[in-house]
Amino acid sequence: MEDEIKFIIDETKEAMDKALKHLEKQLVNIRAGKASPSMVGSVMVNYYGNQTPLGQVANVSTPDGMTISIQPWEKAMISEIERGIHLANIGFNPMSNGESVIINVPPLTEERRAELAKQAKAEAEEAKVGVRNDRKNANNEIKKLDISDDMKANLEIDVQKMTDSHIEKIDTIFAKKEKEIMTV
Repeated sequence: MEDEIKFIIDETKEAMDKALKHLEKQLVNIRAGKASPSMVGSVMVNYYGNQTPLGQVANVSTPDGMTISIQPWEKAMISEIERGIHLANIGFNPMSNGESVIINVPPLTEERRAELAKQAKAEAEEAKVGVRNDRKNANNEIKKLDISDDMKANLEIDVQKMTDSHIEKIDTIFAKKEKEIMTV
C-alpha cells in the first residue's frame, strides 16, 4: 500500500513538473523585443531533400539585441535558409550578404507587446489547467485506494499543496515573461 501511495505522489509531481517545463519551452518561443536564436528555432530548411532544423545546417547567433546572424556551414544553403524563414511565417525578412543570412528584428509596437503578453498568459493558463488535471487524476487514484478516509483526506491535502506550489511557480514564470515582453 505504501508503494502505491508513493507511486501516485511521484507520478503526480512528475506530471506537474512536465507542465512547468512545457510552459517554459512555449514561453521561449514568444518574442520579447530582443533578438534571440530561439526566434528561428522552428525554422525547417530543405537540406538535400530532407526537412532539417535550421540549427543543424547553420550557426545561429545574435551579435546585438536587434540582429540575428545565421552562418550556414555550406554557402549553397543560403537561399534554402532564406526560403525556410519565409515559409516558417515568423514575420522576419531575411537578407543575405553572400556569406551569411542576417535578420533585423524590428522593435515591438505597444499593440504587439500586449498581444504577446496575452499569448503568454494563455500558455500559463494552459499549464495551470494541466496541473489541475494532474491533481484530479491523483485524487481519483487516491479514492480507489483501500485505506482509511483520514489517510485519503491527508493525501488529498498533500496533492493540493503540490498543486498550489506548481500554480504559484506558473504565476512567477508568467510574471517574469510578461515583464520581459512589456519592457521597452
